[in-house]
Amino acid sequence: EFIAKLKSGIRVKIESKRICSLVRPKIGALSYSITLLDAASEVQLTPYVDFDVMNADSNYDEKFWLPQDQSIRNDTLHVLASTKKTDFWVQTSSTFDIAGDWQEKNREASLRDKYAQVQVEGKVTQGGTVTITKYASIVSTLDESKESLSERASRELSSARGVGFDALLDEQKGAWAKKWESGDIRIDGDVSAQQGIRFNIFQLDQTYTGEDERLNIGPKGFTGEKYGGSTYWDTEAYCLPFYLSTSDKQVAKNLLLYRYKHLQKAIENAEKLGFKGGAALYPMVTMNGEECHNEWEITFEEIHRNGAIAYAVYDYLNYHGDDEYLIDYGLEVLIGISRFWAQRVNWSEERGAYVMLGVTGPNEYENNVNNNWYTSRMALWTLDYTLKGIEKWSDDPRWKTLSVRIDFELEEEMSQWRHILDNMYLPYDDSRQIYLQQDGFLDKVIMPAEDIPEDEVPIHQNWSWDRILRSCFIKQADTLQGVYLFEDEFTEEEIARHFDFYEPLTVHESSLSPCVHAILAAKLGRQEKAYEMYLRTARLDLDDYNNDTKDGCHTTSMAGTWMAFVKGFAGMRVRDGELYFDPFLPEQWKGYSFRIQFRDSHLSISMEGDQVTISNKSSNGVDVHLRGLRHHLDANAELVI
Repeated sequence: EFIAKLKSGIRVKIESKRICSLVRPKIGALSYSITLLDAASEVQLTPYVDFDVMNADSNYDEKFWLPQDQSIRNDTLHVLASTKKTDFWVQTSSTFDIAGDWQEKNREASLRDKYAQVQVEGKVTQGGTVTITKYASIVSTLDESKESLSERASRELSSARGVGFDALLDEQKGAWAKKWESGDIRIDGDVSAQQGIRFNIFQLDQTYTGEDERLNIGPKGFTGEKYGGSTYWDTEAYCLPFYLSTSDKQVAKNLLLYRYKHLQKAIENAEKLGFKGGAALYPMVTMNGEECHNEWEITFEEIHRNGAIAYAVYDYLNYHGDDEYLIDYGLEVLIGISRFWAQRVNWSEERGAYVMLGVTGPNEYENNVNNNWYTSRMALWTLDYTLKGIEKWSDDPRWKTLSVRIDFELEEEMSQWRHILDNMYLPYDDSRQIYLQQDGFLDKVIMPAEDIPEDEVPIHQNWSWDRILRSCFIKQADTLQGVYLFEDEFTEEEIARHFDFYEPLTVHESSLSPCVHAILAAKLGRQEKAYEMYLRTARLDLDDYNNDTKDGCHTTSMAGTWMAFVKGFAGMRVRDGELYFDPFLPEQWKGYSFRIQFRDSHLSISMEGDQVTISNKSSNGVDVHLRGLRHHLDANAELVI
C-alpha cells in the first residue's frame, strides 16, 4: 500500500494484494483498491491480458510468442499464443469485478494480436474507494491438448471467481503457513541476517514446488529474464540440498527424474560432439534436454555439470535411503555419464597417466585449460560410484535387464574405468601441498583480490576478458568446490591449506561462491569469515553486492544461503545415512533455530547461548550425532545438550 500525490494535487491511496496460488497452480488473482483522499475524480480502469511483450533478454528485439487467438466474451478476456522454439501453447483467460463507491459511465473492449483489454471509465467520490478484483487462469499444452485449452482455462477461472478473492487469500495463507512450518529459519539478534534468509526461502518456495518431474529451476526463478528460465547445473549442486531437507521426499526425487527423462537427449548431445556407445553429456543450459547454450567455452568445455548430476544421485540416496532409485533410474544415468568421462580423458605417453584436456571449471574466469582439478576429480568420483552401484546390484534381475538394454560390456567397460581410476593425473603442488586448480596456475602472478583497486571491482564489469583470463583471480569456488564435496577425504589441515591459498584469490563475482566458502570456514572454526561469507550470500540481492540484481534474483544462490546456514553454522552432514551436527553460534546472534525433514522424521534444531536442543516432531525415532556423540531420539522426544 502507498499514497501517491498526482500532478493535480489529488492524493490517491492504493492497496494491492496479489496471489500466485500455491493451492490452485493455474490461478492468479489480484485485488486493487483506489481511494481518493482529497476530491472526487474520474477514474479509468483497464484490465488486460498481454502476450505482446518484448523480453529484456531477447536477441535483436525478437518476440518469443506467436499469436493464435484472442477474444472477449462477456467481459472475459482470452489470449492464446505459442512459443517459437518449443511450440508450447498457452492460454490465459481473465475476468474481473469492480465494486465500491463507483459510478460506471462507459465500458469498451478492444483486441489486437496477442492482446485483449476492457477499458472501464467511471467516477469515484471524495473519500470513496473503488476496488477491482481480477482473476486469471493460465493453462498450457504441458497438461492439456490444444483443443481443450479454452475449456480448461474457463473452468479454472470460473472456479476461482466462484470462491472469491478472500477465500483464495485464505487458501494461500494456509499453504504458506505449512511451508514455513517445515522450512523456516529463525535468527535472534540480527535483523539483517534474518531478513536475508527468509527472503531467500520465500523465493525458493515460490519458484519450485516439486510436483511435476517435467519441470526444473531457472537460476533467476521468476524474478528476472536473464538466462531465459533455462535449467543449469545449479539445480543439482545448490538447490537439491534445500529441497531434500525442507520438502517431501518426492520433491527432490522429481528433480532427479527430470534428468533421467532427459537421458536420451544427453546421449544425443554427446553424439553431436563425437562420443559414442551411450555416452551422455547433459546440457549446460536447457529447456527440454537439448543443449541451448551458444558459447563454445561453456557448451563444449564446462563439462563438470555432468559430475554435479551424478553427485545428485548420491546426495539423494544418502539423504533419503531410497536405494531402489539407483537400480530403477539412477544407475542408467551414472553409466551414461561414466561412459562420457571414459571417452573424454586420454592417455598421455609423456605423463604415463590419463589427462583431461580443454575444459572450463566452475571458475569461468579461466577457460580452455588442461586438467582442471575439480572436473577431473568429479570424473573419478563418478566412475568409482558407478562401479560400486553396479557391483551392489549385479545379482538383481533388473540389472541384467538394464545391462542388455544399454548394451553394457561388463568386463571391458569396468576394467577400463578401474584403469582410469588407478592412473589419472591430478595437478598438485608439492611445496604448498595443495591441488592446483589446473595445469599452469602457478605461472600466473599470484596476488590477493584485496589488492584490486576498489574502482575496478567487479572486474567483469571493468576489465577486458583478456586481462581477466590472464589473472589469478577466481570468479567462484573451483578447487574449493571439490574440497567441500569430498571434505571427508581431507584432513582439517589439508582443508585449511587449500582454503588459505584459494580464498584470498577469489572475487566472488559468481553468486554461487560465498556459500561454499562459508561452509568451509565454519568447518575450520573461522567463525568471522563464515559469518562474512554467509551475510554476503544471504543479502546478495537485497544489497546488490555484484551490481546485477536488476537482471533478477539469484535463486540458486539463495539455496546456497540455506546450505551456508545449515551446513555451516549448524554443521549438518549426512554420513552413511545418519545425521551429524556440529553447531556454533556467531557472536552477532543471540540464538537460532531451523527445521528439517530427514527420511521419516521431522526435526527442530535450536541453539541459544551454549545450549543445543534437538526436538523430534514426528512419530519415528531417529539417531543423531552431536559433536561426535551419538544419541537416539524417540518419537516426539527432545535432546538438550
